[in-house]
Amino acid sequence: MKRVRLSREASREQTQQRLLAAAQSVIAKKGLAATSVEDIAAAAGYTRGAFYSNFRGKGDLFIELLRRDHRQAHEAMSEILVADLQPEQLEQRVRQMYGQLYRSNEGFMNWTEARMLAARDAKFRSKLNALMLEKRDFIAAFIVHFYQRVDVPPPTAPAELAMGLMSLVEGVKLFRLSSPQDMTAPAAESILTLFIDSLIRLARLRASEKRQS
Repeated sequence: MKRVRLSREASREQTQQRLLAAAQSVIAKKGLAATSVEDIAAAAGYTRGAFYSNFRGKGDLFIELLRRDHRQAHEAMSEILVADLQPEQLEQRVRQMYGQLYRSNEGFMNWTEARMLAARDAKFRSKLNALMLEKRDFIAAFIVHFYQRVDVPPPTAPAELAMGLMSLVEGVKLFRLSSPQDMTAPAAESILTLFIDSLIRLARLRASEKRQS
């Protein structure tokens, strides 16, 4: 079979994705500070020159790695928003999605690395904060969508609920990474789905009260 020659744009995209995939694994294992450009390039099967042809530096690649992970989560949530699901179906999809958040240790390790770097580096902090606010706002929009479907207002500001959920997910995952014998995968998923179920039950109760009034 004749090998298809990639266009320049497609070849560049392929190189970038391989570098990002390699960086996710290497940085999760060694930490950002201990990971060199050469480490990432070698893990992806490229040279240092290939790295700098695609990224200005390690920090530039790292923020793009976080953006890629954010886009993937955004796409998964967008699929639910446009599916026009009934409330019961929407509830089930939300449980499944949030019960399994950050199941990938490598992805979560990189976000944790980013949090630590942001605490020490003001320039990086501004970039990460912009990304985190975008994530918060999208989750808040998702919360608004859910409460509109059940026809009751949310119990507090959607942005606050979004930040609470993000904090819970990160805390549970961090606990699991440091104490896996205590915070097992089933326990982690149970805690996260319990939080979601509590919000859903409250929404149902308020909707029932509204219909009876």
